[in-house]
Amino acid sequence: MRYLHKIFAVIAKDVVAELRTREMLSSMFVFSLLVILIFNFAFDLRAENQRTLAPGVLWVAIAFAGMLGLSRSFIMEKDRGSMEGLLLTPVDRSAIYLGKMLGNVLFITVVEIIILPIFVVLFNLSAADIPWLLGVMLLGTIGFAGVGTLFSAMAIHTRAREVLLPVLLFPVVIPVMLAAVKLTAAILDRLAFDEVQNWFSLLVAFDLIFMALAFILFDYVMEE
Repeated sequence: MRYLHKIFAVIAKDVVAELRTREMLSSMFVFSLLVILIFNFAFDLRAENQRTLAPGVLWVAIAFAGMLGLSRSFIMEKDRGSMEGLLLTPVDRSAIYLGKMLGNVLFITVVEIIILPIFVVLFNLSAADIPWLLGVMLLGTIGFAGVGTLFSAMAIHTRAREVLLPVLLFPVVIPVMLAAVKLTAAILDRLAFDEVQNWFSLLVAFDLIFMALAFILFDYVMEE
């Protein structure tokens, strides 16, 4: 229980800091909304092609908005000089990783919940798909944030940290993005679960394996 309390303390710290500034959520929301609007007006969306394009548009918005949040995950501590204090606290480094990762999942999920109804309206989709879409988005976000939090911790030690993070992250999370897009398309096309079960298994396996690796490697990353 004490371990969980430490994780929630890290999450609470990030939430309180964000509520004071609202910089991360506002920038993520505006960016994701702009991406959806630009794609919506750029494509000639007809009934026969909107369901083909919509999954890709949604995950492009999530990926790039999530990148904004991940890039600031450790930068605030680094810029304010509080990184050393965070690492010197009497907690296991894995608790810091889990707290940061779950905080990133929380922030990205909040943005997803806000933009999803807008996305459904703009692309003329059914509101009945929203619960299923949220489930897929949550699974994709866990994998994305799980790896992204580790790479964010690595990138803060470099000068070109804003550039290095997407270069490191996007090649690794290709399986997450691909599986999430396929599952989103399956929901919109009303496909049976058996037809996309392999993609679902890939997404869950990626979440578990790479989160476990990040959990193990985080301590070594912070030592550097």
